[in-house]
Amino acid sequence: NPYAGLVNHLRTTWLSRRTWPMEYRVAQLEALGRFLEEKEDEILEATTLDMGKPRFETQLSEIFVCRSELNHTLNNLSTWMKDEHVKKNWAMQLDSAFIRKDPYGVVLIIGPWNYPINLLLVPLIGAIAAGNCVIVKPSEVSKNVERLMAETLPKYLDKDCFAVVAAGVEGTTRLLENKFDYIFYTGSPSVGRVVMTAAAKHLTPVTLELGGKNPCYVSDSCHVQNTARRLAWGRFFNAGQTCIAPDYVLCSLEMQEKLMPALREAIAEFYGPNPQESSSFARIIGDRHFQRVRALLSSGRVAIGGQTDTGTHYIAPTVLVDVQQDDPVMKEEIFGPVLPILTVKSMDDAIAFINARERPLAIYVFSSCKQVVNQVLERTSSGGFCGNDTLMHFTLTSLPFGGIGQSGLGNYHGRFTFDTFSHPRATLLRGNGREAFNKLRYPPYEPRRLPLLRSATQTRRHQTCAIL
Repeated sequence: NPYAGLVNHLRTTWLSRRTWPMEYRVAQLEALGRFLEEKEDEILEATTLDMGKPRFETQLSEIFVCRSELNHTLNNLSTWMKDEHVKKNWAMQLDSAFIRKDPYGVVLIIGPWNYPINLLLVPLIGAIAAGNCVIVKPSEVSKNVERLMAETLPKYLDKDCFAVVAAGVEGTTRLLENKFDYIFYTGSPSVGRVVMTAAAKHLTPVTLELGGKNPCYVSDSCHVQNTARRLAWGRFFNAGQTCIAPDYVLCSLEMQEKLMPALREAIAEFYGPNPQESSSFARIIGDRHFQRVRALLSSGRVAIGGQTDTGTHYIAPTVLVDVQQDDPVMKEEIFGPVLPILTVKSMDDAIAFINARERPLAIYVFSSCKQVVNQVLERTSSGGFCGNDTLMHFTLTSLPFGGIGQSGLGNYHGRFTFDTFSHPRATLLRGNGREAFNKLRYPPYEPRRLPLLRSATQTRRHQTCAIL
């Protein structure tokens, strides 16, 4: 296996416990911060070359997010690393019981192409903070970012503990044959299954950050103009190539008639009369993805946009109406600047529509009525939820980010990233004395000891008091 030597080298280093001290972890995290600072212009250039991504969007969604995650981790790492003392029963009152946060060992992080810096470095930050040795595998689809990461990131990090592997499908398959102690993958559900199958051969735990069709219910009570702007921004940011973008809208026919002119106005406000000339609108990553998204425009009827350009992989911000639930655009995650609108008669119908499908990575709802927002929250299931906005829940390091069911397994961001890459090691430290107390549990057994043992070890349910 071409990567066996690399994995074994990192494992040898990890076993030497070089990555365990907090001072080492902090030094590597600070080095990662220098990478973001010193290579910012190169990052901006690479993402522009790969997908025409506006510099503003790259700074906001790639660099700012990584810096925020990095600073949050550095601010809190000493607290996160402390042993977590736990409650004890009567028999253990004189002992020490706590959870120690051990690193897993050698971990693999496989990143996607749509946010190739953010979705690779944010997990890396947590893996370093937790004391692991790490191999990161950038996506080969975003080839300019891949080259940048492979050539420059190793210059900032300890080469004995951290490595970048540039590989395509075949190379990644060979990489996955090796035994890792943890695998973190971001991408499609189909590849997620491949990763999970490879991990199962070694009983390796995984985090899978996948995608799905994220519904957005727009109630009749919403603020139409604000809803249109926030919806258009979330759908067309990065040309719709965002795993948590609203994938389709559910609303009444009356709301659709109000929403259409508001969406048309918002798109013109954001990107001008011809979005193809806008410096604020990205392009589709490559020809294969362009052809796939363009084919989805045949679903329903194009009400806004619909223009395409093969040479530049441009697809205009597009809104589809008269869409049916069995149309091609409703059978797969769009991952492009296309927003289908389906009409429903009520909130109950919208909730039933959502619950009849795989659980998504995010659910969005727009309403001026708190009861409507709460009803959708309480009666549905998803990785994340956002009321009266889109995407913004992703920016909070205090919230876990991850999917459920088809949309993923596990979560991260902030403390949750550190916990993902840490093994919670249950620890009990007892003294050598007080052997008289232990005789109660030793053979030969005597039934009369059971009441004492039960009182010493068993947790009792608290009594509740109801005031009539």
